Amino acid sequence: MAFFDLPADQLPAYRPALSVPEDLTAFWEETLRETRGFDLDVTFTPVATGLVAVDVYDVEFAGFGGHRIKGWFIRPAGEALVPAVVEYIGYGGGRGLPHERLAWAAAGWGHLVMDNRGQGSSWGVGGATPDPGGAGQGVPGFMTRGIEDPHEHFYRRLFTDGVRAVDAVRALPGVDASRVAVAGGSQGGAVTLAVAGLVPDLVAAMPDVPFLCHIDRAVTLTDAYPYREVADYLRTHRHAEERVMRTLSYFDVAGIARGARAPALFSVALMDQTCPPSTVYAAYNHYGQRADSAIDTYRFNGHEGGEALRWARHREFLAPLIA
Repeated sequence: MAFFDLPADQLPAYRPALSVPEDLTAFWEETLRETRGFDLDVTFTPVATGLVAVDVYDVEFAGFGGHRIKGWFIRPAGEALVPAVVEYIGYGGGRGLPHERLAWAAAGWGHLVMDNRGQGSSWGVGGATPDPGGAGQGVPGFMTRGIEDPHEHFYRRLFTDGVRAVDAVRALPGVDASRVAVAGGSQGGAVTLAVAGLVPDLVAAMPDVPFLCHIDRAVTLTDAYPYREVADYLRTHRHAEERVMRTLSYFDVAGIARGARAPALFSVALMDQTCPPSTVYAAYNHYGQRADSAIDTYRFNGHEGGEALRWARHREFLAPLIA
């Protein structure tokens, strides 16, 4: 692996023109209006885990289309009012098991881990949320599910679930609804940025090596999956490029997050062929709330980025924002 994108000294200033559809705001306003027509219907069931310092709940809520979305909520044992982090999971993963994610609760936070609809079977120990939506042709994976119509695309459903997860955590007893942050890596970083652009009153957003940024560049720059799924589709559907790229423009989080108001802590890896660094810098440099935001750069890492170093940076970043 080697540097393959723009020269490192050019990346921090990379702020390209984005392919933003003229009705992007209206598209997402209507999507969320339709979804909020369904009762959120949050349920939280205590789970016996053998853990004594934290309380664990199996959470369900109504996501896109009223579909039931699962998650884990892990918090310090007791009834004290706590701030909360909503975490979104990477591509193909699921919510896993609650004892895999104890750091936030150990630090005094509530932690909602949202399951990925229709995923959870590629790595880790799985998920529990089906995806009842989806139509049309596609190649294996999620990038081309509904690829020729933004109303049918997979990420319309997943991003909406992400917004509803914030609504859900705010509805849980013992959560300070005024102090909610969002975080995630890769696909989870994309959901983080989308939610930051669609929910105006978060305390922070923390996207690591985010996916779905500056998509039109990414699909022609890297051969790595999941972006490769788009090229695979277009290799067969040779005359669909304009429709496909227009659909994807509604889910390019560099465009959605231009309206974000929460401070953000990004991370980027300069040898990342899954989410190329120029695409991450494009999202960072277009991010709506730049004054209090920052980006951490890992020069010699690929898509793993900062790995376990990220949690400590997140905690450090959040501390003054919730004081």
